[in-house]
Amino acid sequence: MSRYSTPGRFREHRTVLVLGMLAALVVVGVALAPRFTPFSSLMIPLLLGSIVLNPRQLPWFVVWVLGMLTLALTFQETITIRTAGAAVVQFVMCVIVLATAFRRSRLGVAGFTGESMFVDLRDRLLRQGRMPSLPEGWHVESELRSASGTRFAGDFVVATYLEDDERLELVVVDVSGKGDQAGTRALQLSGAFGGLLGSVGPEMFLASANDYLLRQDWVEGFATAVHLSLLLDTGEYEVRSAGHPPAVLRAAGSGRWSVLDSTGAVLGLLPAAEFTTARGRLERGDSLLLYTDGMVEEPRRDLEMGLDRLLGEAEKLLRGGVDGSAARLVEQLGSRDDDRAVVVVHRR
Repeated sequence: MSRYSTPGRFREHRTVLVLGMLAALVVVGVALAPRFTPFSSLMIPLLLGSIVLNPRQLPWFVVWVLGMLTLALTFQETITIRTAGAAVVQFVMCVIVLATAFRRSRLGVAGFTGESMFVDLRDRLLRQGRMPSLPEGWHVESELRSASGTRFAGDFVVATYLEDDERLELVVVDVSGKGDQAGTRALQLSGAFGGLLGSVGPEMFLASANDYLLRQDWVEGFATAVHLSLLLDTGEYEVRSAGHPPAVLRAAGSGRWSVLDSTGAVLGLLPAAEFTTARGRLERGDSLLLYTDGMVEEPRRDLEMGLDRLLGEAEKLLRGGVDGSAARLVEQLGSRDDDRAVVVVHRR
C-alpha cells in the first residue's frame, strides 16, 4: 500500500505537494511564456513554504525549488549578467531558508505554529498576572512594561484569591536579565510560582520558591521577589521580600508613606534562606505599593532618590483616584531600558 494512500498521509503532505506543483507551474510558464513569467516567481512558493511547512518537509522542498530554478535557467534564451545575478540571489535565498529549516528543527514546528506557541505562552504569563476580582471595598491593579517593548519581560506578577478564607496572595518577581533575554525564565518561573501561591502557607512561599530555583541550577538562576498575603475580612497583611525593593504603605489618616521592613536573601543563591516578615493592617483609605527595581533605578541616580520620586508621584496620582494609577506610575517613572512592574492594593 502506498504511503500516501490513507487520508491522514495525504493531509500531512497536501501542502508540500500543492507548493511543489506551484513551483513546477512557474517553470512551465517560464518555458511557454518567458516574457510574462519571470523565473524569479519561484520565490513565491519558497516564501510560502518557509512559513507553512514543518521542519521535516521544508529541506526537501527547498531542494525541489533549487531543481526547478536550475531547470528554469535552461529555458532562458540568453544568460545575461542580470539573469545570472537574479539566479545567484535566488540560490542564496534558498540557502537561507534551508539554514532556517535546520535551525527550526530544534523546535520541531512550522513558522506559524511556533509563533502561536509563543503567543500562547505569553498570554498564559499575562493571565497569571491578571488581578482577581475582589469583594466590595477592595481595589487591586497591576501594570507591566518590558525593556524591549515586547510582551515578554523579566518582571512578572502572579496573584490568586482564596475565597475560603478571603485571602489575597500575590507576588511581584524580577528575574535576572531583562526583556526577551529573561522572558523564557520568567515564563517558567511564573508557572512554578503560580502553582506554589496559595498551595503552601504564606510563611513558606519564598522558601519554597528559593528551593525551586536552586534545583534548576541555572547560570543566571536568581530572582528577587516581594510576596503579599492579605486577609480581606480584617485587612491584616504580611509582606516578605527576597532581595527586592521594599513595599511601601500609605496611611490615609496621616497621609504619610512608610517603608515596610521586610528583608531576605535573593532567591536562587543560598539554601535555607530566611525571610523577615512585615505585619500590619490596612485601614480604610490605606494603599500598599509593590514594585520592581526598574521603577526606582536609573543610571547615575541613587536608589533612595528613586524611591523618593516614586512616592512623590504615587501621592499625586492616588489623590486623583486609584483607578488606573498603576499604569500611570509605570508610564511616568523608571528607566525605559529596564523592565518595570507595579502593583497597587487599596482599601476603599
